[in-house]
Amino acid sequence: MLNDEQMAKLTELQAKYAPALMRYPHVIGVGIGIAMRDGQYTDEPALVVMVDLKLPQAQLILEDILPRELEGVRVDVQATGVFTAF
Repeated sequence: MLNDEQMAKLTELQAKYAPALMRYPHVIGVGIGIAMRDGQYTDEPALVVMVDLKLPQAQLILEDILPRELEGVRVDVQATGVFTAF
């Protein structure tokens, strides 16, 4: 669970960086959450970048690689598929 200080920092980063992050290929959303490692949630707060398809870094050109962190906060890329509304 995120404390108030963590939520405030993540909210600030989301507002500041979401427009730029949304320009990367396959990115469909930017949120606040907990980082995942090997399919399991960790206790590390993160700016979560949701993608429809997560590709290995070796398949991406340099300009399409998302940052690993922003202002000391982890950026966690999580494959969510495509969102649809019914």
